[in-house]
Amino acid sequence: MKHFIDRARAAYLGLAIGDALGATTEFMTPGEIKAAFREHRRIVGGGWLRLKPGQVTDDTEMSLALGHALLTTGGWDLGGIADNFLAWMKSKPVDLGSTCRRGIRDYMLKGQLETPYNEWDAGNGAAMRMAPVALFTLGDDAELVRCAAEQAHLTHNHPLSDAACIAVGRMVQQAIQGCSRFDLHAITRDLAAEHGNFRFNDYRGHSSAYVVDTLQTVFHYLFTTGSFEECLIGVVNQGGDADTTGAIAGMIAGAFYGLDAVPARWLKKLNGKVREEVEDQAVRLVELSPWMRRRRTDEGH
Repeated sequence: MKHFIDRARAAYLGLAIGDALGATTEFMTPGEIKAAFREHRRIVGGGWLRLKPGQVTDDTEMSLALGHALLTTGGWDLGGIADNFLAWMKSKPVDLGSTCRRGIRDYMLKGQLETPYNEWDAGNGAAMRMAPVALFTLGDDAELVRCAAEQAHLTHNHPLSDAACIAVGRMVQQAIQGCSRFDLHAITRDLAAEHGNFRFNDYRGHSSAYVVDTLQTVFHYLFTTGSFEECLIGVVNQGGDADTTGAIAGMIAGAFYGLDAVPARWLKKLNGKVREEVEDQAVRLVELSPWMRRRRTDEGH
């Protein structure tokens, strides 16, 4: 049991660490990163947002807002999630993407819980907040699929965004349950079979906020490296939307490699309040999951 809980903690910590590490190189090119850092591998803050070392951005903050809504009600509550996103937006966060801002504003002004389909909504802003969804629905794939799409549609309504959210959620869940690298790769093959855009065997180095570029970057480094640290360093040194590619890579790699694989120096640099909150949410969200409910039932027998 502790093994699974620790992997869940590592997934959520991986999200925050990838976010904090990648925020420094967001919007930079690989050449600019090389000139500035040779190789970016330390949580130092800065970047275009001028962050403090260990500070996180919207990737982690929206995930925490979503997780808080689930823990407050003890169930799936889309209105509660939207309320938390709105409260977060009103708090004047350090970073907020334009598509997320529009969706939250539409909820504020119209009470809208599903943004209409938009061909320009294939960004990565819904996939970046999948960690709490994956933990909360652990053990029930149908619930994962439903909840992934519902939370996505608060701000992003596009088939590629939906497919990315589901694939990321499945990878996190399978990794928490101790799957092999081959099993993880199978999820990416299924995704590419449904949406050929996501194929990454001929990776071109694009790392924009377009969700296809995001996942191609994450998958390339996930499967061409051998540790949590190598994976995240590879991803964030691609620049582009590096806080989000870092966050998504971090949640999958964290779940796959486990808590012991997360470098202590990165954990120490992560904002203390954020670290405490993500670890607390990880444990409590898994406690609510169908997987945990089944375990309790089995133990009761």
